[in-house]
Amino acid sequence: MNYIGSKNKLSEWIKTTVENKISMLLSEVVFCDLFAGTGIVGRKFKPFVKQVIANDVEYYSYILLKNYIGNHQEISSAANYIQQLNELNGKKGFIAEEYGENGKANRLFFSEENAQKIDACRQQIERWKSEHEISANTYYFLLASLLESADKIANTASVYGAFLKKIKTSASKKMIIKPAEFSLTKNNHQVFQQDGNKLIQQIKGDVLYLDPPYNARQYGANYHLLNTIAKYDTFVPKGKTGLPDYYKSVYCKKNEVAKAFEKLLENAQFSYIFLSYNNEGLMPPETIKKIMQRYGKYSLQTKEYQRFKADKTENRNHTANATVEYLHILEK
Repeated sequence: MNYIGSKNKLSEWIKTTVENKISMLLSEVVFCDLFAGTGIVGRKFKPFVKQVIANDVEYYSYILLKNYIGNHQEISSAANYIQQLNELNGKKGFIAEEYGENGKANRLFFSEENAQKIDACRQQIERWKSEHEISANTYYFLLASLLESADKIANTASVYGAFLKKIKTSASKKMIIKPAEFSLTKNNHQVFQQDGNKLIQQIKGDVLYLDPPYNARQYGANYHLLNTIAKYDTFVPKGKTGLPDYYKSVYCKKNEVAKAFEKLLENAQFSYIFLSYNNEGLMPPETIKKIMQRYGKYSLQTKEYQRFKADKTENRNHTANATVEYLHILEK
């Protein structure tokens, strides 16, 4: 998934840095990813640690985390259910009417065929669940698979803050549901959908990894359509892009972020805290250092890398932008 702030390219560096810093074996570690997004970092640590605690306030993220982190044993008949979804005929529903080509709302997030296929698949997954045809684990697996597959054929430049005026090449391709495969582990894991500053008061562990929003862009707005597909509830879409009401994070507010961050550190019952932040964030590095030093021993690791931004072209071309990732470290 093309995701703002994704740590896919940095996950190995983060894992190596954590291993080198902590005084215990990874196999003994309870690792928490408090602002998990698509779960990339938690997925990286999952095969190696005792347990992963993953959390994100957004519902689409919760679905992805319930699959990629929460699921840890093989799912019976997974391939059969995926095949059944792919064989479904399209069905005009909420997504097709409100967000699809030739729908009543004139929003062009998906081609007509793909929008109707999303509706058909989403309704079938819910039907299987309500009729107890599938387990909860299978439900999250299938829904995560649908979200990932739908995102690949979305008619956007990158996020869902706008749709393109014409159906681009990749969005015109027929959607194929591909399985959202996850790693198998002997231990189970925990997944939450809560405000991070509230959840931190209820959990404890060894390593706390923090990757909060860096800037004023709200994830609930940028990925609203993934929430809409995941929840598949009834609401009146607002404005040109069909926004629902969405959660607004204090970490996206310049005047509130530092206070919220310090409160989180104060309440954290973890021995090691790692904060990912970059040189474009609302909190300057010196502010972060000053706050973290109040709670223990502070250190810093940095890495320069090429971050890619999707620009608004037919083929979703990308332009490389050099940025510096800061990994702020606190031994509490």
